[in-house]
Amino acid sequence: MNRDELIQAIRQVAYLEGDFITRAGKPTSFYIDKYLFETNPRILSSLAQHLLGLLPSPDSYHRIAAPELGAVPIASVLSVMVDKPFIIVKKETKTYGTQKLVEGSYQMGERVVVVEDILTTGGAALRACEVVTQLGLSVEKVVGVINREEGAIEAIIDKGFGVDALITKTELQQCIPLSTD
Repeated sequence: MNRDELIQAIRQVAYLEGDFITRAGKPTSFYIDKYLFETNPRILSSLAQHLLGLLPSPDSYHRIAAPELGAVPIASVLSVMVDKPFIIVKKETKTYGTQKLVEGSYQMGERVVVVEDILTTGGAALRACEVVTQLGLSVEKVVGVINREEGAIEAIIDKGFGVDALITKTELQQCIPLSTD
């Protein structure tokens, strides 16, 4: 599907209107249920295909990093498409088993692309950047699927990271939903 069809498909399955509270605690009149588009194979496949265009050149990074849980399906598909491994940046260490914040293998000094699903304030993406940086990796770029246009891009740039998003909130809101007839 082309980009406009992808935007329409995401809007149709995952864009909800009503009264919601964002993870950052702000009231909002819409919600994008990422799991509804990330678990749809047709949408996920097209989404990953379009995200390829936002990734840096293949020789400029070693692996993909995804904050758990939402970005993991996207990172999985991209990993296969670009033939690069990925790591999962966990929200917190568990009280059992290994005490680590990153799942998957990596080498100190490697460069990663952080993939995020919804960019609102940039908090989850920036936390992932902080974790991988503390482990001796460097962030080549942050790539998001949807920019809610609530400061994430600016916050990520302010921390010194390059960033791109595939779709904006405005594009989702302005697209004409497909008829269900």
